[in-house]
Parts: sequence; structure tokens; C-alpha cells
Amino acid sequence: MPPRLDAARLAVWRAARRILCVRTDNLGDVLMTTPALRALREAAPGRHLTLLASRSGAAAAAHIPQVDEAIVYDAPWAAHPADAGIAADESLIARLRAGRYDAAVIFTVFSQSPLPAAMLLRLAGIPTVAAHCRENPYRLISDRIVEPETGMPTRHEVQRQLDLVAALGAGCRDPRLSFRVDAGDRATVAALLREHGIAPGTPWLLVHPGASATSRRYPPELFAAALRLLRRETRLPIVFGGTPEECATVDAVRAAAGGEGTHSFAGRLTLGQCGAAIAAAGVLIGNNSGPVHLAAALGTPVVDLYAQTNPQHTPWQVPSRVLMHDVDCRWCYRSVCPSGHHACLRGIEPRAVADAALELLATRQPQAAA
Repeated sequence: MPPRLDAARLAVWRAARRILCVRTDNLGDVLMTTPALRALREAAPGRHLTLLASRSGAAAAAHIPQVDEAIVYDAPWAAHPADAGIAADESLIARLRAGRYDAAVIFTVFSQSPLPAAMLLRLAGIPTVAAHCRENPYRLISDRIVEPETGMPTRHEVQRQLDLVAALGAGCRDPRLSFRVDAGDRATVAALLREHGIAPGTPWLLVHPGASATSRRYPPELFAAALRLLRRETRLPIVFGGTPEECATVDAVRAAAGGEGTHSFAGRLTLGQCGAAIAAAGVLIGNNSGPVHLAAALGTPVVDLYAQTNPQHTPWQVPSRVLMHDVDCRWCYRSVCPSGHHACLRGIEPRAVADAALELLATRQPQAAA
């Protein structure tokens, strides 16, 4: 059982109505925090939750019913492509101070420290702050939950955040990930599929070969080999997804796969439309990145090509096959392979990828896109 605060501190949290939820990394991390957000929201009537997140993380807020408001902040202590500078930090502090938050929860992965965010919240005058923390934060964090993963197995990321809010008196009745797809996005994807000759109810495969971290990308030539096997054995249409920045990767994989029977939606879909495509697909095949966690939220079976960078981000409560190749340098927590060999992914045979997709496809019920 996770630790709980004493009665006096629990009373403070029960009284909190405006809560800032800090999650400054990426889309997938925000999605894996949604069960904890649901628990916080339901723990007291009339609660208002604001999500402070990166640009990619905040994009999910419109699709998360538990979030009332989102603030975009590309934190300088997180892996974001650009630093907006001290002026952006000062502007954020002023905005948070004006928000008059009763409390804040800082959500981190095991390898992150909450202290930079805690300092920001102190400057913003937020009096009550909770976070996992291995260091003694002194007055920076009013409700420190001692980091339990030092010297013990790492929990799944979803469970880590559920345990954090449980310590504040926020239990969870529904631990599923949350992502809402609206009818307009479903209709747009259905129309796009029809344009490409894929009729409603026709089974098809969705492939996301990109990932924000290069250490998590299955080599394009192996991806293509797996897709050639699937095309030969199923003749199913293969649809590629991805961000505009991933179009070159998609084009390379698609060309190496032979092109025939494949279609690219890369760079063409909004986040909501990406969710609609994932919800309609027979199976998603992807690297360990945001789309995998969207699939978990939407109930779509997923083949997760899992780099051994960290152990706690496997698909949550969805039919899945997690493929990896064991290596001595496992759990490096690095965005770029420190050894340069990418052996934890290169060791996955294309045949294994194709077989995993076929197994999951056999269990999938036909889904309509609209």
C-alpha cells in the first residue's frame, strides 16, 4: 500500500478546489497520468484541474475530460527542442500566481527530480505541493512522498502516479487511460480512409514508425521487412501515421516496404484525428511513444517495439505484444543510444513483429471509423 499523509494534511488536500497538475514531459506521459487526474478530480466535489505541460503534452488536454484548463510551458529542465528563456519563466510565474491555486501535484518519472518545478511553484506562491522526491526538499515541497523506487523494482508509470495521489486521499475507481475522440474527427478519418479505397468495416493496419527519442526507433529497414511479410500474408491495407517531423522516416519505411497497398497520413492529422485513426485500426504497430499510449486509452491492440531505455512505459490495460531484445545496457534512460548499436531494438526479428500483429489482429473485432 502507498503511504498516506497524516489526518491534518489529508484535510488540507480535501479542502483544495483549484489544483495545478504539473507534467512537463511528453504526450505519452500525460496520457499515463490521466487515471491519477481522474482520481484527483473525483476525490472532492467542484474541483478544478489545470494541467501545466509541454506543447505536446498540453495538446491532449482538449481530449481529457478531467482537465479544465491547460497551460503550455516547455520547461528548461525537460527535453524540449527550444528554450523560451527567462522571460517565459517569469511570465509563467505571474500567470500561476494570478491563478490562485490551492495546491499543486508534480508528476515525474522515477529518473526525474521534482525540485525545479517545486521552486517555480514556490515563486508563484502556491502553498501546498505534493511530489515523489528522493532528496529532502525542506520547504520546497509541503507534502513529500518519499521516493520508494530507490532499491526496489520500478512500478508502471500509471501505478506510480496513482500511488502519489492515493497518498493525498484520492483513490481511483477507474484506472483506465483517458482520451476522448469526437464525432467530427471520426468522420474526417472515415472520409480519408474512403479516399484511399479503405471502406468502413475493412480491416487495416496502422503503423507509427517514429518516436521523439532516436533511441526508441526500430530501424527503418527492419520495420519495412516486417511490413513486407504482413502485406504478403494478409494483403491488408497498411496506413502510416506520424507528425510532420516524422514524414521523412515514414517515407523511407514505406518505400523500403514496397509502397503497394500502403498509404501515408503522416503530417496530415490533428491529435484528435490521430486518435480516431488509432481507434479505427485493426492493430497499431509502433515504437514506444505517444501513439502506443493513445492505443491503450482507446482499446486498440498494439505491437510495441520496446527499446530497453526504461522499464515502466509498457501499454496499460490493452491487448498488446511488447517486443524487445535483452541487452546488458538495459534501462539506460537515454534518448540517444549511448553505445550507438541500438541492439535492444535491432535484435527484434521482423518475423516476430509480423507474428505479433497477426496474433492481435485475430482477436480484434471490426471497428467503424464513424
